[in-house]
Amino acid sequence: MLTWHYRLWEPHDVVAILVFALYMCRFVGAISIHSPKQSLIRSVQEDVFFSADVSCNGTPTMQWTFMSASVSRAIAAWRPGVFANVTADYDGRVESHDNGSMSLARLRLQDSGYYVLTVTDDAGASRDAGFVLKVNEVLYEDLQYLSVSALALGCLAALLMLGMWLLNKAYRKIVACRHRKQMTENDETELQPL
Repeated sequence: MLTWHYRLWEPHDVVAILVFALYMCRFVGAISIHSPKQSLIRSVQEDVFFSADVSCNGTPTMQWTFMSASVSRAIAAWRPGVFANVTADYDGRVESHDNGSMSLARLRLQDSGYYVLTVTDDAGASRDAGFVLKVNEVLYEDLQYLSVSALALGCLAALLMLGMWLLNKAYRKIVACRHRKQMTENDETELQPL
């Protein structure tokens, strides 16, 4: 008969495994990025707020990058309370926030694209979050169409009012002419000798 021998773990083995597990748990999920809305639509000349809430062990470095079909460029990088660096293309338009959020002012059509927030912790681990921004052009053609339509309807209403006025004048003249004819017939009959 075979007997199996079970070896119980020694206390120092258990302690070593727990220390290793706690050490690994420190790095698993060390960076988290929460963003409530990742797809945004705005119009030209409006402002946009990319909302992000970054939590990290230590002081994170946050970097925003813009990507489109034709170009990829850095927007800004900062460490809360340490430094902030905004590229020349976005100078005066970008406001960085300590929680990782970014505001971009006075949007242009060229700002449509994909925005990436990269958060790096002190140990060198990093995590990304992406945002899609669509910038719509303000269409003045609709206003032009509306004004031309209003002008055409106004002209049509004026022509109808002029036609009604002319018909009223013509009706009054016809009535007056008939009335005069009836009066002249009555006057002629009274003047005839008996």
